[in-house]
Amino acid sequence: MGEIVLLRRATLRVAFALACALIACLTLQILPAKLKARVSGTEAISGAARIIDGDTIEIKGERIRLNGIDAPETSQSCPSRWLGSWRCGDAAGHQLRKIIQMRTVTCEGHERDSYGRLIGTCFVEGRDINAEMVRAGYAWAFTKYSDVYAGEQREAEAAKVGIWTADKPVKPAWDYRKQRWQSAQQTAPAGCAIKGNISHAGHIYHLPWSPWYDRVSIDTGRGERWFCNEAEAIAAGWRAARFE
Repeated sequence: MGEIVLLRRATLRVAFALACALIACLTLQILPAKLKARVSGTEAISGAARIIDGDTIEIKGERIRLNGIDAPETSQSCPSRWLGSWRCGDAAGHQLRKIIQMRTVTCEGHERDSYGRLIGTCFVEGRDINAEMVRAGYAWAFTKYSDVYAGEQREAEAAKVGIWTADKPVKPAWDYRKQRWQSAQQTAPAGCAIKGNISHAGHIYHLPWSPWYDRVSIDTGRGERWFCNEAEAIAAGWRAARFE
């Protein structure tokens, strides 16, 4: 009886070892394929760019989110060096337009976000637009996702330019968005705070940090509606409000 038990235990150990070996083998075969897809899926697009806001552009209908940076939202204000505040979000959009100056923009990306936007590094005549925005003080290095522009941010802070002008701390764009979203959710139906407006310009959705958000009223009788997230709005055929 004891010999049978020992034999069964030995058999189980062998089976377990074989299973582990099989899993390891399959992992080694699958993992490189995933990594290869991630690094070989570079997408590139070139052309005239439409400015959406300080960190988003559109080329040939393709929406590109500038990788590694986060600019103040268009409706956002920042403390001034002296008194009051200045419209840093509005200024960020103007700065991006100034850098591009109607020239051809080339963007390269390796991934897309949950809204289908290409996450890209963009260039004008060889100049990295993303880096230029951070260096000029019109965007933060988005270190939550990438520290590639951390050096440019240190330069901007040291030079006290743009959002680093005042001695007072500036609320980062991601905190500003969070605050605006939470505030809008309190009065939005079912907490769905994105406004889907219909106008002569088409079906346009407004996020809580849009400069026009508070001025837009939703009339469901006209087909206007509320959305819970951007992906839902895009899927329904609405487009984001533009800076221009």
